[in-house]
Amino acid sequence: MGSLNFDHPQENNSAHMSGPLDLVELRRQGHMMIDFITDYYQNIEKHPVLSQVQPGYLKQSLPESAPYNPEPIETILRDVQDHIVPGLTHWQSPNHFAYFPATISIAGFLGEMLTTCFNVVGFNWMASPAATELETIVMDWLGDMLKLPNSFLFSGTGGGVLHGSTHESVVCTMAAARDQILSRIGEENIGKLVVYGSDQTHSVIQKVSQIVGIPSKNFRAIETTISSSFTLSPETLRLTVCSDMEAGLVPFYLCATVGTTATTAVDPLGPLCDVAKDYGLWVHVDAAYAGSACICPEFRQYIDGIEGANSFSFNAQKWFFTALDCCCLWVKNPSALTKSMSTDLEVLRNKTSESKRVVDFKDWQIALTRRFRAIKLWLVLRSYGVANLRNFLRSHVKMAKRFEGLVRTDERFEVVVPRNFALVCFRISPSAIRKANPTPSDEKCVNEVNCKLLEAINGSGRVYMSHAVVGGIYVLRCAIGASLTEEKHVAMAWKVVQEHVDAILSLTMY
Repeated sequence: MGSLNFDHPQENNSAHMSGPLDLVELRRQGHMMIDFITDYYQNIEKHPVLSQVQPGYLKQSLPESAPYNPEPIETILRDVQDHIVPGLTHWQSPNHFAYFPATISIAGFLGEMLTTCFNVVGFNWMASPAATELETIVMDWLGDMLKLPNSFLFSGTGGGVLHGSTHESVVCTMAAARDQILSRIGEENIGKLVVYGSDQTHSVIQKVSQIVGIPSKNFRAIETTISSSFTLSPETLRLTVCSDMEAGLVPFYLCATVGTTATTAVDPLGPLCDVAKDYGLWVHVDAAYAGSACICPEFRQYIDGIEGANSFSFNAQKWFFTALDCCCLWVKNPSALTKSMSTDLEVLRNKTSESKRVVDFKDWQIALTRRFRAIKLWLVLRSYGVANLRNFLRSHVKMAKRFEGLVRTDERFEVVVPRNFALVCFRISPSAIRKANPTPSDEKCVNEVNCKLLEAINGSGRVYMSHAVVGGIYVLRCAIGASLTEEKHVAMAWKVVQEHVDAILSLTMY
C-alpha cells in the first residue's frame, strides 16, 4: 500500500498563509480598519439615512458559498463598502432621529477594542479578577453619579451588573421576584401571579412575563391618558391590584418607567412604590433611555422615589456613548438575584468563590459566559468625565428644545405631549387638515395624513424619524441624540418636514 498524500492541490495557495493572530498582520489590517471607519464617518451624510435596498438584495451580490482560499482584507473591505454599506440604516448619521439614540464615541470604540482584545470569559472572579472588580467599581461610580441610595451600591448593601439588554435585566429581576413569592405560597401557585405595567410600558415586560412562566392573561397593561401625559396612575394601580387580590390572584411585580418608548413619559416613582409596598410587589424601574440624563442635576428629579424600588436599569448603549451592548442593572438585594440565577458546576468551583469574598457575576445573569463590558464603560467615564458627559446630554436636550420651538411656530403642527428629554412628539394638527380639506375628518383620517407625512420624510433619505400611536393618536417622533448631530442637522430636519407637509396637505384638498 503506497504512502498517503494528505495535501489537497487547491490548498497550495494558502500554504504560507499566516496564522489567525499574526501580529504583523494585526497591526497592518488594524490600521486599515481604523482608516475605513474614519472614512465612513466622514462620508456618512452622503448615504440615505434609511436604507433604500429591496429584500434579498445581498444574496444577488455575494457568492453562493464561502471562499475555499483566503481573500485579502482589501477585497473584503471593498465588498463592505460596495455591498454592506448600502444595506445599512445609518444609526450614527447625524440625521438619524428615529427610535432612540444608539450613541458611540472614541472611548466607546477603544473600549470595545480592548474588550475584544482581552476576550476574557468572565463567568466568575477567578476567570479574570480585573474584569469582575472593575465592574463592581464602575457600577458604584455610575450609581454615585445618579445619586442612587447606598442600598443599590456595592459600597452599601446592594450592587450592580452589566447585562446585554433590558430584556436580560427584566428576566433576572422578574425571576427573582417570582421565586421570592413562590417560596412563600408554593410553586404550584405560579398561575396566580400577576405582573403590572402601563399601556406605555415596553413590550419587554409582557414578553418576559411569558418567559418566566406567568400566564399571559395575568399581565396588566393599565390604561393611561393624554390628560396625565400617559403616566401610570398610582390610584388606578391600587384599584387594579385590589381587584386582582379579591379574585384570588397574587400581585408580585410592577415595572415603572422613566422615559417610555413612545413619548418619554415618566411614571411617578414615589407614589407607585408606596402602593407596591402596601401589597408586597417587587418594583423594577426601567429607565433604558432616560436614565443617562439623570446624571444631570436638573433631571435627577425624574428618579425621585427610587429608594422605594427593588431594581433599576438603564442602557448605556443608548444615550451614554458606550456602544452596544451595555445595560446597567442595580438591585437592592443581590442574594434574591443569585438564588434564582446561580449555577454550581464542579469545574468552576474554587476556594475564592467559596470564601464569599468575591462576586461571581455568572450568578447575576442568564448566561454562564459574559463579556468584559466594564472596560469600555470605564473608558467612557474616564475619557470624558462627569462634566463633559453632562454637557453632551444637555446639548442634545437643547437641540430638542430648538426643534420643539420650530414646531410650535408653525400653526399647521402641534406638539402632542410635553417634551421631557430630547424627544419631540408632534403631528400635523387636525385643524390644519380640516383647513386643507373642509369635509369632516375623524381621528383615523388625521392619523393617515400624518402617516403619509412620515413616509415622505423617510423616503427622501435625508432624515429618518419614527412614529408611535398613543391614545389613538399617531405621532411623529424626532429623537435627537446621535453623537454627530449638530444644530444645522436639526434645522435641516425641520426644513425637510416643512417641504413635505406642503405636498401632503395639498393632496388632501379636493
